[in-house]
This record gives sequence, C-alpha cells and structure tokens, in this order.
Amino acid sequence: MTLPAFQNTSVFYRRILSQFPQDISLAFAYGSGVFKQDGTSQSQMAKNMLDFVLVVDDPVTWHTMNLIQNRKHYSLLKVLGPRKISRIQEHGAGVYYNTLVPVDGKIIKYGVIGTDSLIDDLLHWKTMYVAGRLHKPVKILSQDENGKLRAALVGNLKSAVTASFLMLPESFSEEDLFLQIAGLSYAGDFRMVIGEDRSKVANIVKDNGQHFRILYNNILQECPQVVYKPQHGKLEVDKSPEGQFVQLMALPRTLQQRITGLVDPPGKNRDVEEILLQVAQDPDCGSVVQQGISSIVKTSSITQTVKGIATAGVWKSVSYSAKKLQKMWKGWRRKTP
Repeated sequence: MTLPAFQNTSVFYRRILSQFPQDISLAFAYGSGVFKQDGTSQSQMAKNMLDFVLVVDDPVTWHTMNLIQNRKHYSLLKVLGPRKISRIQEHGAGVYYNTLVPVDGKIIKYGVIGTDSLIDDLLHWKTMYVAGRLHKPVKILSQDENGKLRAALVGNLKSAVTASFLMLPESFSEEDLFLQIAGLSYAGDFRMVIGEDRSKVANIVKDNGQHFRILYNNILQECPQVVYKPQHGKLEVDKSPEGQFVQLMALPRTLQQRITGLVDPPGKNRDVEEILLQVAQDPDCGSVVQQGISSIVKTSSITQTVKGIATAGVWKSVSYSAKKLQKMWKGWRRKTP
C-alpha cells in the first residue's frame, strides 16, 4: 500500500519547486495556504503564507547548492557554510526552516529535513514534528521511489489511527476520529496557547473531511480492531484490555517509552510489555497515552522554536510571530459573540 497523494499539482507549485536544487526525495505543501480552513475565505486563503517541507538525502550537498541558488533565503547563518547549517538542522526536530521568502509573488516558508531523519520520526515519533504534519492532508509535489520512506509514511498514518483509538470511546464518528488525529501534533505545543488560533484543529477538519477520508480509508478498512461503516460515518473499536494492549504494543517506540516513564516508578525497571499490559487495564489508559504524546510534542515545539529564531533571523522571527498572533486574535474574535 502506498500513501494516498493529491497529485494534481498545478504549474504554480511546480514553478516554486523548480527554483530549488532538485535532489529531493519528497516535497509537500501543507497548511492554511494550501487547504481551506473553516472561517477563512478564498481571498484570505490566497494571502496566507505557503508552507513546504523538502526532504533530501544529503543535507550538506543540498544546502551547498541552495546557498548558490538562493543565498538570500538564509539568515546571517549563511556565513557559517553548508556543513554547519546542516549540523544546526540536526538539532531539535531535525528541520531547518527558511521563512518569509518571496517566490513568484507569494511568501513561502520551507523546511529542509534529511530523509533518514524523517523516516526515524515517522517510525518512532522521536519528535512528531514533521510526522505530525503528515497526519493531516498534504499536497505531495514530488516523491521518489524510496520504498523505505513510502512504508514509513504509511506506518505513520497507522500509528496516528492506533493512538487515536486509545483516546476515543468505544463508538465514535469519523469526525471525532479526524479531530483526534489532527490534534495529535498540537497536544502539548506551547504555541497553541500564545501563537495559534485555539480553534485550529476544528478549523482544519471541518472543511477537509473528504481529504482525511482519502488519507485514512484504506487503513481503516484493513484494520482488524475496528468496525468501520463509512456509509454512516461511524466506527466501533475494541476497548477490551486485550484490544488496548495490542494497540499499545503497536505504538511508536518513543511514545511507548514516554508512557512507561509516566507509569513505572524510578528504580523498578520493569519490562515495557509488562508496563503496557498494566496500562491496557487502566480506565485512564487514554489519558496516559495523551500525556505521553504531549510530552513529545512539548519538547520538540520548544526546541524547534528556539532554533527557528536563529535560522530565520530576529527580524523575520518577530514578523512571523506577529502574523501568528494576528491569526490567533482573528480566530478568537470569530468565536466571541
């Protein structure tokens, strides 16, 4: 099974992508400039910054070429050269962002991440930074034939479904599931308090239900632990201790470690399987999973934001933050009678 993709990429997106070095294993666009969100008009959407992630096999070589082609995209860190830029990229969530970049009459932000770093995050949720973005619909602009990456992309979606099952009741709607999935990468993110519209998750899901169905339909149809009734938009999941144990054992490694760290007192050093069996029988199992996810996201969101001040530069960081706060304010105004 391959990752479902929205392959109808316009000339506009191809033109933007053509302005970067072409040694890219995966490129995708995401966010409110690509997918309409509830409460945003088409004219507002057209003004939003476009967000991209470029996945590259060799970050040093890629940054070397990009510094030649697009030196102005970088902050003062460009004087350090491609090797040190690549080392900086490895810190935090493993992504190096250039933001507020003018391209073809639009303002874009693009992150660069190594293929191996992305695969590690997709499989193990080490940071959930890019993996979390890929829980939601994205526009795939290019993708090579890397079988390991393709498998990791699908595995990441399966993990999102499994984690969400553990936090949902026995019966729930498609919308409930998609809201839970969309919210995974925002759990514990401090920016949801001071830099994002608090209705962001609901806004993402409300106008993009069909995109979520395309992304998750095959996984839900093939999952043995759920009864999926797409014609009614309803699902029923196995909430028995045995069912929850199977789901816990299928979670990404980092999340399992965070869960065991929350449950196992220091010094006991019990086996992971033994601890997860205990969690599976706990009425608050879903809450423990939620805490584990929040602890991953909180760490990566803070470290990546601090790094972003250096990679973007002070002026761009202030400008970008101001735009985020403005969007948060508008969202709050929309929800206030």
